Amino acid sequence: MPDYDNEVVDIGTGPLGFDEVVRVARHGAAVRLTDDAVAAMAASRGRVEELAESPTPAYGISTGFGALATRHIDPALRAKLQKSLVRSHAAGSGPEVEAEVVRALMLLRLNTLATGHTGVRPTTAKVLEGLLNARLTPVVHEYGSLGCSGDLAPLSHVALAIMGEGVVRDADGELRDAAEAMKQAGVEPVELAPKEGLALINGTDGMLGMLVLALADLRLLLKTADVTAAMSVEALLGTDAVFDPALQALRPHPGQAASAANLRAILRGSGIMASHRDGSCTRVQDAYSLRCAPQVAGAARDTADHAATVAERELASAVDNPVVLADGRVESNGNFHGAPVGYVLDFLAIAVADVASMSERRTDRFLDVARNHGLPAFLADDPGVDSGHMIAQYTQAAIVSELKRLAVPASVDSIPSSAMQEDHVSMGWSAARKLRRALDGLARVLAVELLTAARAIDLRAPLLAAPATGAVVAALRESVKGPGPDRFLAPEIESAVRLVASGAAVAAAETVTGPLA
Repeated sequence: MPDYDNEVVDIGTGPLGFDEVVRVARHGAAVRLTDDAVAAMAASRGRVEELAESPTPAYGISTGFGALATRHIDPALRAKLQKSLVRSHAAGSGPEVEAEVVRALMLLRLNTLATGHTGVRPTTAKVLEGLLNARLTPVVHEYGSLGCSGDLAPLSHVALAIMGEGVVRDADGELRDAAEAMKQAGVEPVELAPKEGLALINGTDGMLGMLVLALADLRLLLKTADVTAAMSVEALLGTDAVFDPALQALRPHPGQAASAANLRAILRGSGIMASHRDGSCTRVQDAYSLRCAPQVAGAARDTADHAATVAERELASAVDNPVVLADGRVESNGNFHGAPVGYVLDFLAIAVADVASMSERRTDRFLDVARNHGLPAFLADDPGVDSGHMIAQYTQAAIVSELKRLAVPASVDSIPSSAMQEDHVSMGWSAARKLRRALDGLARVLAVELLTAARAIDLRAPLLAAPATGAVVAALRESVKGPGPDRFLAPEIESAVRLVASGAAVAAAETVTGPLA
């Protein structure tokens, strides 16, 4: 893993890139507000302070919030208004959300503050910058966001820490009182000024952060799916003729073309494939799970590309309500609605479930003597005495069933809130949470296919695997022994999961093929 300890990502030079989000969120890279960002925030703050002094009510500055926006708040109570907002909205419940998700959320909120459209003081944004750089991560909970008016509860737990309240995890992962941990790290909390509480919590940053992280994970897993599919095609004595570029060009989806090119590269030079090209094979066509692998993995790639387009637009956005426009107007808007992000999060969950479903079908073919073309039942050493990979496929099937449930869209649901003021919500946070679970499931499903296909490739000896698939098998064999009598299988599955999730399986293939698409 690269060392990000000395890396700094500038905030305020334009939209963040996907890699920058991942480096800060997942790998702990530091951040730095640029001078331009500080100047933009200071300029918009002046306009907010003008409105705060005006007798005319301005939402979020001199009024209550949501359904309580009709009350004009006396100037003497406005500091209390911001504190009360954050404290009351920090109402999450359930398990803690992963640190990388919270850091992504913090980074993206800071990025919006840096645009100068929120009216937050530079000193307040600097506290958020300081928390990220000290690797102090506020505790955020699983439940609380409806994905409209942004991820209110999750962001409120972060805003609570900016005020020096609540709890955080320090750089060592220890649970600490926020004020104590900040003092030790030299980060000074702030007394929130008018509008700042609202500006800190009114964004879609949680769901967007999870989308960016999910895209990074999914792109690796789709390459892995091509690797495991190639291993299965090879070990099941399938044909690679269907991956011919001329055939793929008849249906010019870019993802399909990329997946087919990967399969050709991975299978190149296979002695197993060559062994049944002599006319002795009587099969006319392979099963869909082999023959249509590029069509399914390719469609998932194209879905990921669409989701990435949405994420790029969101990274270039300034989501808050109200916002300070370039001409000085402060206007209410609906840009905090999470529908654009929620839709693609749900779309990705569908693609993840389908890629996993096809992988499980390939695994199942290995275990059935009627379909595995000469391999022992369940790939067992002594079928009947040994069960081989019988129950590994059960585990895989159980995960696939769960993935189908997780593919049910969250964004089609809406529960009215705030006395019907917020009468339609996106549920984008929920869509993001289930996608993260789905990606973990896909990694495990592909790991079982890899484990099973590797065993089948070994059982085809003395026929030689393709150099690329052989490299993947060799990488697995560093932690998992080859075919033999039944062993404790769960640790071997976990070894394969690590090989998949770390990218080591793809890296092994790429030592032969070069970079896969």
